[in-house]
Amino acid sequence: MTKEKRMEPPRLSLVPSSQESHDHAGDEAGEETARVGSLPRNVAALPFADHREKLRILEALLFAAAEPLDEAKLAGHLAEGENIAALIEELRAFYAGRGVNLVKVAGKWAFRTAEDLSYLLERYATQERRLSKAALETLSIIAYHQPVTRAEIEEIRGVTTSAGTLDILLETGWVRLRGRRRAPGRPVTYGTTDAFLSHFGLEGIKDLPGLAELRASGLLDGNLPPDFTVPDPTDVAALMPDELPLEAGEDEDEEEDDETGEDTDEEADDLPDGEEPDKS
Repeated sequence: MTKEKRMEPPRLSLVPSSQESHDHAGDEAGEETARVGSLPRNVAALPFADHREKLRILEALLFAAAEPLDEAKLAGHLAEGENIAALIEELRAFYAGRGVNLVKVAGKWAFRTAEDLSYLLERYATQERRLSKAALETLSIIAYHQPVTRAEIEEIRGVTTSAGTLDILLETGWVRLRGRRRAPGRPVTYGTTDAFLSHFGLEGIKDLPGLAELRASGLLDGNLPPDFTVPDPTDVAALMPDELPLEAGEDEDEEEDDETGEDTDEEADDLPDGEEPDKS
């Protein structure tokens, strides 16, 4: 006769009260951990967790501001009576070793790139500016008529040329001061540079477009006078016979007057009254 196994219901064990209280505390800690874990890791790592939300507010304000903010403006976004100086100091310490630092600028606070990393943000850019119509006309006249003075440019254009226009062309490096014209006042003469040729892809100044090319490109009016011509441009580095060095000035004028044998005003003053200088 076989012995049948007797079926017994499972036994339930009760948790001791001490263990129950421990689990309850663990649940509260878990909730706190979950709440912290819901924040981004970099935010949860902020120092002084009890000030986390306040520090986040300050961080957001300073990051988004287009200009440095003072403590009064920052305090306006927090509860009255908050120690704004202490909060800013905490945030400053937190960013002290990072790529951006919280620094005080003219009594206000702002984020700035760490000084030792500033070289990473150096940017070399060439700002391109369009030349005005007056500058383009002046440049063309200088290119085709060089060496040319300001007065000659104005005569060709038919209008006054401002000094600012010539300054811009000199600043671009496309125009240079050549010398001085052998004329009263010793006006400065202008010419083009190698940078001008390089920018416009010209091998030499003689590669500038002629009359036919300018007409074909639409740069010249079709109703031109029959005798209209485009000068053959030249760019001789050496001074022309009618040019003097830039350093030439009043001393040069006096030397030429002495060579011609003309009397000076002082010599005329030494003559007796009523007598005229000898013009023989």
